[in-house]
Amino acid sequence: MSKPIEHVVVVGGGSAGWLTAAVLAAEHPRLSVTLVESPGVPPIGVGEGTWPSMRDTLQRIGVSEAAFFRECDAAFKQGSRFDRWVDGSDDDVYFHPFSLPQGYGEANLAAAWQHGHHDIPFADLVSYQPHLCVQGRAPKQPQTPEYAGVANYGYHLDAGKFGVFLQKHCIDNLRVRHVPAHVDDIVATSDGDIAALRTREAGAIEGDLFVDCTGMASLLLGRHYGVPFVSRRDVLFNDRALAVQVPYPAPDTPIASQTTSTAQACGWIWDIGLPSRRGVGHVYSSAHCSDDEAEAALRAYLGDTEIPAPRKIAFDPGYRARFWERNVVAIGLSAGFIEPLEASALALVELSAAWLADDLPATRAQMAPIAARFNEAFTYRWERIIDFLKLHYVLSKRTDSGYWLDHRAGHTQPARLRELLALWRTRTPSRRDFPRIEEIFPSASWQYVLYGMGFRPELTARASDLPAAASQYFREAARLTARMLPLLPANREMLDHIRQYGMPR
Repeated sequence: MSKPIEHVVVVGGGSAGWLTAAVLAAEHPRLSVTLVESPGVPPIGVGEGTWPSMRDTLQRIGVSEAAFFRECDAAFKQGSRFDRWVDGSDDDVYFHPFSLPQGYGEANLAAAWQHGHHDIPFADLVSYQPHLCVQGRAPKQPQTPEYAGVANYGYHLDAGKFGVFLQKHCIDNLRVRHVPAHVDDIVATSDGDIAALRTREAGAIEGDLFVDCTGMASLLLGRHYGVPFVSRRDVLFNDRALAVQVPYPAPDTPIASQTTSTAQACGWIWDIGLPSRRGVGHVYSSAHCSDDEAEAALRAYLGDTEIPAPRKIAFDPGYRARFWERNVVAIGLSAGFIEPLEASALALVELSAAWLADDLPATRAQMAPIAARFNEAFTYRWERIIDFLKLHYVLSKRTDSGYWLDHRAGHTQPARLRELLALWRTRTPSRRDFPRIEEIFPSASWQYVLYGMGFRPELTARASDLPAAASQYFREAARLTARMLPLLPANREMLDHIRQYGMPR
């Protein structure tokens, strides 16, 4: 059991597999990393949104940001815009930007907003970033170095091209061994660990630690070890998606600076702008509408735009009861999937890969306590994501379908979320509600969604509210908006510059 961990085998490619291999190989130069993937099996390839954390991840593995933009058809993402989530009307719009509010943590911004500025959307008052998104501005200037920004940003990207980009970087620069082969069998040791994979094309591939990135098949964790799947369809109903790629009407069509999520009768539609196209899809609940009805809603959203038959993706929202079992760690879809609202899928891959790299056991004897910590931390993270996503639904006032009514039913709401909403009726979300150092969503994100969705607490004045300071922060956000708008280029203009000239390093 004191055998050193010298060889990690990642099973499965795509964004999850190659990103995990890259993070491990970059952090541990002496570690042998092999990635095994079945040839000819395409990834699902619709995870096209990231959090700002992806900037740190790409920098950590040593890639050029300019090369990433060029080769992955990537664009800037500065947050999410939610249309028709509150009451379904045409002017029902709010933003969840990536930048924290001005003065976040220094004054009670929500109290000052509600008492003196409630006619202005919360995010628009406390942050410059929604205004950058409305005007289609990029979050940086041509002279801004790689991975730096005037405003906080993540990415929109082509998931298929991203996997190819990571694969090339891993093989050419990080010494990752790539084995295209079908896994036919799993060879176990007498104590139950996995000793090797038996493949059709490459024979036995041995390893000390195996990372399951085999997607929803969960070949090692689910199928081999039988770790049960915890379905959360009782809380979040969406279990289908229809995805299409939509061409721009002209080469100079503006590129949106945010993901737009537009609520529908039985789900919502994502709209993501890349330099060459849009990625659009309808996420919905099969218990509340048929596939044909969902496709009709998608086509109605796109209007006269000609599209091919949408690609249908079925999933069961939930996660594995454990993510690390003996010498196997599941990352990506093999660990679970909820729905693409707020783009948590790639973020969980990043977080899992980073945790594994930072806390990689030196020997097999160290694996059990590290696995226990990993399982506890990521169960907490999955549950907090479920709470946060459910928040978008329970505050809606839509009554046009059973889908929205069912989301507001008490028995479909997690107990922790109900408890928080009860507390927030008389105070604002704060860091004390989310005490972990590495919370999945900060209290600022909860405030953006709460107050964007029309939640109005009954706040009593406190000495710590500092209303004069809050008003000063509101003015600061307005000054930043006025200064940034004329200085920042349009999204497409900045992306064209990057493709032609690159960025300072």
